Amino acid sequence: MNDPIGDMLTRIRNSQLRGKSTVHSPASKLRAWVLDVLQDEGYIRGYEKTTDERGHPALEISLKYYEGEPVIREVKRVSKPGRRVYMGVNDIPSVRQGLGVSIVSTPKGVMSDANARAANVGGEVLCTVF
Repeated sequence: MNDPIGDMLTRIRNSQLRGKSTVHSPASKLRAWVLDVLQDEGYIRGYEKTTDERGHPALEISLKYYEGEPVIREVKRVSKPGRRVYMGVNDIPSVRQGLGVSIVSTPKGVMSDANARAANVGGEVLCTVF
């Protein structure tokens, strides 16, 4: 697998389109950090570290719905393995005039765009969520 973050986001998107309450994804530290930001911003209920049927570490993500509609309306991968996108603190885009969130990987950890601006750090823009 070349793009583990893109794979996880696609699994979330597909599961929400099917109305699933949970989705499983292989585990990694970066995926867990991205899920921490999504949980802090209120886009998912939470996640648990489990193991799959083969004994490999996995993440069970609990999706969030409001009045039958998924909370995550749109999720896009910005920085891809073929084209990395780095931005300074002044260049980090706001998503939908601040209604959405950009997830940024900075030297101080993976955080939302608002937290990156507050910490005055830039980095790699991983994805945008609305």
